[in-house]
Amino acid sequence: MQKISFRNDILPLKDKLYRLALRITMNSAEAEDVVQDTMIRVWDKRDNWPQFHSVEAYCLTVARHLAIDRSQKMEAQNLELTPDVREMPDALTPYDQLVWDEQVRLVHCLVGELPEKQRTIVQLRDVEGKSYKEIADILQITEEQVKVTLFRARQKIKQRYTEIEDYGL
Repeated sequence: MQKISFRNDILPLKDKLYRLALRITMNSAEAEDVVQDTMIRVWDKRDNWPQFHSVEAYCLTVARHLAIDRSQKMEAQNLELTPDVREMPDALTPYDQLVWDEQVRLVHCLVGELPEKQRTIVQLRDVEGKSYKEIADILQITEEQVKVTLFRARQKIKQRYTEIEDYGL
């Protein structure tokens, strides 16, 4: 079995942990606290690292549980996430850029309106690029449940997006 190093294997996960925590808590300061608490808890379990099938999955699971706990304690409201980093097509006119920004804002808002489980799965799959198996391990559900929940979340986003774009609802 490979020796696990905090500096090389766990510390680089902090950005992924932050994005996951931010998606759940919808609060930057809370997400930073979740990441810090996750790192402390993972460090405290350092004797068990060799037993873990995936240290990354363990870290994400701990972060998810901590974020949910904090979110429930704060009775967090779904606030819009502003996209800090995104790929923009080259040579957009100002109007096209405005339309693009509005569409991105709308999708982020719609994702933020999803129930916590759907929001987490969309984050892990579409933003983090995790496989269905990795998501199932993190959330402790079956791969089929991940697929069904992701499908329903995407359908809900698509339906609301179409309603808003076509009818202004």
